[in-house]
Amino acid sequence: MTRHLTIRTRWLSVRWPWRTLLLVSGLLLLTAALAVAAMGLGDYPLSFGEVWRTLLGPRDSFAYTIVHDWRLPVVIAAATFGALLGLGGAIFQSLTRNPLGSLDIIGFDAGSYTGVMLALLVFQKSGYGTLALASLLGGLAVAAAVYLLAYRRGVEGFRLIVVGLAISALLGSLNSYLLTRSGELDALAAGFWAAGSIQRVGWDSLQAALPLAALLLGLILLAAPALRQLELGDDAAAALGVRVQRSRLGLLVLGTATTALVTAAAGPISFVALVAPHLAARLGRTGGVNLSASAATGAALLTGSHLLSVLLARSGKAIPVGLITVCVGGLYFIWLLVQDSRRKGIT
Repeated sequence: MTRHLTIRTRWLSVRWPWRTLLLVSGLLLLTAALAVAAMGLGDYPLSFGEVWRTLLGPRDSFAYTIVHDWRLPVVIAAATFGALLGLGGAIFQSLTRNPLGSLDIIGFDAGSYTGVMLALLVFQKSGYGTLALASLLGGLAVAAAVYLLAYRRGVEGFRLIVVGLAISALLGSLNSYLLTRSGELDALAAGFWAAGSIQRVGWDSLQAALPLAALLLGLILLAAPALRQLELGDDAAAALGVRVQRSRLGLLVLGTATTALVTAAAGPISFVALVAPHLAARLGRTGGVNLSASAATGAALLTGSHLLSVLLARSGKAIPVGLITVCVGGLYFIWLLVQDSRRKGIT
């Protein structure tokens, strides 16, 4: 029995270890179960079976309108955006060779956030296409600034993180200034959006976001071999024919685009990009970053966080999912610290 599943096409060849394939399949099933459970909750509750029958049954019922028109696009957004954040986090942790090399830490998501804040508060634009473009331009501008400031005959992961932290702090001050100088209603709307919420995502947003997400996924698959070779070191990658700086720059753009797409639709959602690759590596018992497992873990994390936000919302107003992911991520890293202390015999 082979230890890998290999898929070859004209443009690329993909090899999956069976352990990774089983992990990804299990996480996708978990994501689907969490999504169905979330669609059953709300002011009009439905059982697990009723949700399935509603999706597959006649389209003229009130339950179908609630599930299909209101709740289904939200859970699709949770799974898709979680997968994108997981991919972005995996790319940056691989490039920087640092477990803290995440979009959250380096500050590229802060650039996307600032781009959208400028569009909302300064230029008074709120269409998804405009916000997506502003988010992408903001993220790419910060990526370019971090790359140029960190470049010293190449880019090292530690220098990239330090420069990113500095720029992220500066952008945080700028965003706070924009909020204080805007009107009350604009500041309230921007503040709620800044908490990271997928509740307002509808089919109109998904019609623009899903094709872009599919395009990003295809480009990341094409770039995956270069990413794996860069993990061997710049000299080894160059010996294998990889154009190191060009490949690294292209991967930085792809990683930035993942968080820009999510930020434009839902606002900044923290910690998923940081936690998903960590958790995927622990679940799959692999020593390095795995793109497919990170994407599946990110989808499950954000869908589960959405389910938790809906459960908590039953006793009051809806809680933005970004606040849930911050709590989940913080608890996860506290647990990691406790586990590490126990292994080292620290009490």
